[in-house]
This record gives sequence, structure tokens and C-alpha cells, in this order.
Amino acid sequence: QVQLVESGGGLVQAGGSLRLSCAISERTLSSVVVGWFRQAPGKDREFVTAISWSDGNTFYIEPVKGRFDISRDNAKNTVYLQMNSLKPEDTAVYYCASRHRSGRYTVNRRDEYDYWGQGTQVTVSS
Repeated sequence: QVQLVESGGGLVQAGGSLRLSCAISERTLSSVVVGWFRQAPGKDREFVTAISWSDGNTFYIEPVKGRFDISRDNAKNTVYLQMNSLKPEDTAVYYCASRHRSGRYTVNRRDEYDYWGQGTQVTVSS
């Protein structure tokens, strides 16, 4: 069973920054895709960004492009989400998720991911 542990959430003022971390227990990550999703109160969980571990390709939704940056640390089996210029509408519980299957996939679909973390709260005050 793969475990994902998120950390780094908190309360920040609009315009501020936070860095989320997602530590993955899987030893071999070469074919893994790791994504971040978020869920605001009363809303569905939505895709935010993802990274392909093997080639470093990244994917972002339009509202976070230029503000968020996803990266990976091979030595630590950890994915980071650097969030800058935060806005109140970024307030949500943020979840990391990992996909361990081969083949083509749709990166923003929740059912493409096999394991999920417990989530970390991000609150941006205006």
C-alpha cells in the first residue's frame, strides 16, 4: 500500500506564499504521475496540477499558471507545490494523489489516480 503524506498548509494573507509537500512511500517512482487536487467548501474536488516523474512534464489549470509551481525531489520521493500570489479563491483542502498505472491517461481525472493523501488545509485571507 502506497502512502502519501501532505504537509505545509496553513493560513496566509492574499498575495502571500505557501509550499506544500507530498511525501510518497513508494520506492520506485519512475512511471508515476503525481497530481494535486483541491476541494473548497461546497464544491467538487478539482484538479490543480500534476507532474510526470519520469520526464518532469507538468500540467496546470489556467487559474494557477504563473503562480503555482510543481516540482519533484528524486532523492526524497517528494513532490512540492510552491504557491505564490495566493488569492482567497485558492482557499481549499489540497490533496496529492499518485497514479501508478502504465498507458495513456487523462491527467485531470480523479479516477486516474490510485492513491490519495489525507489533505492539508490552505486558507487565504483577503
